[in-house]
Amino acid sequence: MSTEGRGRTAGPDGAGPGVDDAIRAMLLLMPRVVGRAKRIPVPEELRSLALAPRHLSLLSCLLFDGPMTVNDLAARLEVAPTTVSLMVGELSRKGVLERREDESDRRRRVVSIAADRHRPISDWLAPGAAAWRRALAPLTPDQRRMFVGTLRAYESALAEERGA
Repeated sequence: MSTEGRGRTAGPDGAGPGVDDAIRAMLLLMPRVVGRAKRIPVPEELRSLALAPRHLSLLSCLLFDGPMTVNDLAARLEVAPTTVSLMVGELSRKGVLERREDESDRRRRVVSIAADRHRPISDWLAPGAAAWRRALAPLTPDQRRMFVGTLRAYESALAEERGA
C-alpha cells in the first residue's frame, strides 16, 4: 500500500489535508481511540455479566435516551426487533434490564435499565457520551452530519473490504 509522493497537497478546495494525508492521520488516530475505549474499566458490579459490544450500544441508548420499547430500541440500533428482543431477554435474565407495561398502551412493554444497575452503567458509559459531546458541540449541525456520515461510510467500506 504505497502512497509515496501522494497526498501532500491540499484538498480540492485548497484547504486542509489531501486524502492520503488524512488517511495517515486516521491510521494513527483510530488505534489510539479504540485502545483508549478498551481501557475503560468495567465496573466490578458488571464484570461477571460478560457484556459484549452489542450490549453496550443498547445500554448506551437506554442511558442516553431513557426507557423505550423494543421497536424504538431496534430503530435506534438499526437492527431487527427480534435481535433487540433477544438481547433484552438476555440482559433481563441477568438483572441488568427491566421490562414493564407501557402506561399509555398496556399491550406494549417498555425496557429500562434496572435501578440497581443504573449507577454502575452510568459511571461506565457516561464519560464516553460526555467526550462525544465535547468533541461535537463546537461543530455546526452540517459538520456533525458530515462527521457521523463519514464514520458510517468508513464502517460500511471496511465491511465491504473484509467481505462482511
